[in-house]
Amino acid sequence: MLIVQLSDPHIDIHHPEKSGALRRAVDHLLSLPMRPDAVLVSGDCTEHGRPDEYALLRELLRPLTVPTYLIPGNHDDREEFLKAFGPQGTQGLPGFAQFVVELGPVRVLALDTHCPGANGGQLDAPRLGWLAERLGEAPRTPTLIALHHPPLLTGLKVMDSIGLDGTHALQELVGAHPQVEAVVAGHLHMRLVRRFAGTLVMTAPALEYAWLPDLTQPDKLIVQRQPPGYLLHHFTPDTGLTTYASAVSPGPWETLHDGQGWAP
Repeated sequence: MLIVQLSDPHIDIHHPEKSGALRRAVDHLLSLPMRPDAVLVSGDCTEHGRPDEYALLRELLRPLTVPTYLIPGNHDDREEFLKAFGPQGTQGLPGFAQFVVELGPVRVLALDTHCPGANGGQLDAPRLGWLAERLGEAPRTPTLIALHHPPLLTGLKVMDSIGLDGTHALQELVGAHPQVEAVVAGHLHMRLVRRFAGTLVMTAPALEYAWLPDLTQPDKLIVQRQPPGYLLHHFTPDTGLTTYASAVSPGPWETLHDGQGWAP
């Protein structure tokens, strides 16, 4: 099972370069020798949450002929998002873009952390209650939890000020359910891996503006622009979950080993 995670395309009608980043990502996915089983877009799908931006996003994703699932971020508008994409998956939570996707041996629980009028995210009692019920249904099924706002602190003042309200409750839930292979998120615009409740939190780099922060000045947000990228979550019964990271514009494919006598 191969799940591609794209994040933070920030599609904006007035800034075509953002559409170009997503278009290049889609083209790159179509060029892969391995075909993804599904694509997950982990929030900030658009810049302003406008209907024309969601229409453009749908057009840009159309070449992907595999199931594609989206969750909202702080730049999205939940009402317009739900109009554009309707119910996704199964067992949705009414009024939220929160749902279940069964992908072969893996179960994906998509959470909606959007908080209207705020850049930070929220998991309140209804959303956490829904998650508790879903986790209790399949305690032996390997599970990914997907959301926009990651449940962690980065040490960067600006990013931590727009983090996730409800992290402690989520930590307790995840810690009580060892079937959770990982929690995957976006929002930070950079790849980050952190221990969390007996598993891992992983964030995907942004398509719109990926960066590496200057860690010597945590009270500011000074960044170096990085190539846009995405994550590939690969699951097999033998190995469990393995996550790979790729840039959108990598080099050509080369055969480094033909099965005979060479090791990196």
